[in-house]
This record gives sequence, structure tokens and C-alpha cells, in this order.
Amino acid sequence: MPPAKRARPALGRRAPAPVVVHSAPLVLPVSAEPIRDGAVAVRGERVLRVGSRTDVLDSGPVAHEVRWTGMIVAGLVDARASVPSPGVTARAYVVSDLAEPCGAPGVSYVEVTSGSEEEWEEGERDAVITAIREVDRPCAVGIAANTRHPLVLEEVAVLARTFGLRLLVDLDRHSPAALDEAGVLGPLCHVACARPLDPGERKLLRLRGSAVAVCPSGPASAADVLTLLDEGNHVALGTGSPPGKESLLAMAGAIRRGARERGLRTKGLDGRLVRAATMGGARALGMNRGAGRIGTLAPGSRADFAVFDARGRYPYTALLAQPPCLATVVGGAVTQTGT
Repeated sequence: MPPAKRARPALGRRAPAPVVVHSAPLVLPVSAEPIRDGAVAVRGERVLRVGSRTDVLDSGPVAHEVRWTGMIVAGLVDARASVPSPGVTARAYVVSDLAEPCGAPGVSYVEVTSGSEEEWEEGERDAVITAIREVDRPCAVGIAANTRHPLVLEEVAVLARTFGLRLLVDLDRHSPAALDEAGVLGPLCHVACARPLDPGERKLLRLRGSAVAVCPSGPASAADVLTLLDEGNHVALGTGSPPGKESLLAMAGAIRRGARERGLRTKGLDGRLVRAATMGGARALGMNRGAGRIGTLAPGSRADFAVFDARGRYPYTALLAQPPCLATVVGGAVTQTGT
């Protein structure tokens, strides 16, 4: 009998990327319980497996292992960013020109500022459409509706629906009622908010499915954040505009401290704030579903995570203590090391 022939790979097909395992004393997937002595198996840009280090290493061929100290955490998502923040692997970033570098994956929002219909029709509308059609960026593209003119706002909403684009609006310019009347609110839109919202505003945003990117302005914001969480609004965190001085985790920690100082109920709050800074941000950007989703570590998600020098019995609490960020990994590639 002739010797068996070794199968050859089909022409035009690439060999699968090698599997790299990142392990640490603690893995925080966010969408699942913390894993002691955990690991994340990565193939290319995607997460292949998440579990205990022993199980992940035994589950299939591994090219090599990267052993980290501290804690592996699903990448933070800044839902209203202006400056880079430690551990952030995706962000919503407003640009005046789509040629600007986006810094981190996420959504780049081209700004609309027309103060009149004439200004919009004579120049900015065509410029926005051209920019969207010709864009060549690693980020998704959306529209930041920073116009105060109601008719321009309506046209922006139509444009966004036509092209299937994300919308971002700062609530310092419009009330939720005005945005709803213009057709802006909905699952494709999230709002950035640095002020208290009244019960009617919170309810309207909740009914329309628009996430709220909270950009806290001080300790008093703690009560507002807890109310949004308790009432069931989709909550994310943003460092805000103009640029804030605090990182995303520092802001979450300040909310927690403010809640405790005011004697508010804080049971489970640490975990809820971390989820707002990860899964909540992913939802605001429309990147929380399907293959390549962000804000969580699970099979099929994008291999975005951060490594923090954090330890302790309570992982979420340890993370909110603002430990140093040892590394940031985006799409399976280490993009930054150190704090």
C-alpha cells in the first residue's frame, strides 16, 4: 500500500493565526464572574477561550503564554472621550476633521455645528456626507450633533438613519424632549451628560433606548448616577468635554466615594460602575453585540483588555482604587505598557 499523502492547505487560504494565552492571578471578564488564576486564549484579533489557566492551556495547541502580574480586565470604553485614559481600548471621540488620528478604536464622530439652515445646506451637509463616504479609518464613524438649530438637527437625524450612523449629543445643548422631537433619540444615539436629569428626562431616554454617558462634574453626581442605574437606564462613563482631569477609573472611584459620603446604598455599586465603564460604553457605541464585540472578555469578542497592578479579595473594589495600568492590549496586540 502506498504511503498516505499529507494533506496540503488549499490554495489561497492562510494558515490560522497561532493561539496566544494571556494569564494572570486574576481575570475579570466583566460579563462573567472573576476567575482566580485565569487566562484568555487569543487567536488573531479575537478571544478564543476564557477560563482557568489550567483549562485554557489544556484545551488546545498554544504557541506561547504571556504571564502577567495583577489583573486582566476587559478593556475600558470611554463613551465621551477627549484625552487618552489608562486602560481604555475604545472611545467615542468627536473630531472636526476625519483626517485626524483616532488614537484608539471605537467611533469617531464628525461634528455638525451649523447655526442656520443656510449654513447647513450651502456647505456643511455636503462636507459631512463626503467625509463619511470617503473615510478610511480603523474606527467606525458617527455624527456629533452639536448644532443648536432644530431643523438642522432634524436633517442630521435623517442623515444618520440613512447611512446607519451612530449619533452623539451633549445634553448641555438640548433637552431630551427637543432631541426626541427632532427624531434624534433611539438605540443608535447616546447622550453625554454632566448635569442632573429629572425623572421625565430619565424615563424618555430609557424608553427610547438611548444610553447615557455620564461625565461627572463633582461628588454631587453620585446620586444622579445611582438613580440612573437603579431606574434601569443604560449607563456609560465618559471623561467629558472639555477635557477632564481624571481617568475613567478615577471618575468611577469618585462616584463611589461620593455615594458613601452621602450615605447612599452602595451594595454591588463597584461592579455596576466597572460594568458601566466597559459593557455600558460598548453599548453606547453600538459595539456590544456579535463577533468582535468589546467591553467584555468572552469567546468571539475582540481581544481588547488592560492589565492592572491590582490584587485583593474584592476585584471590582481593587480596580476602583486606581491601580497602575501595566499594559493595554487592542485586537490581540500590546499597544501600550506602563502607566
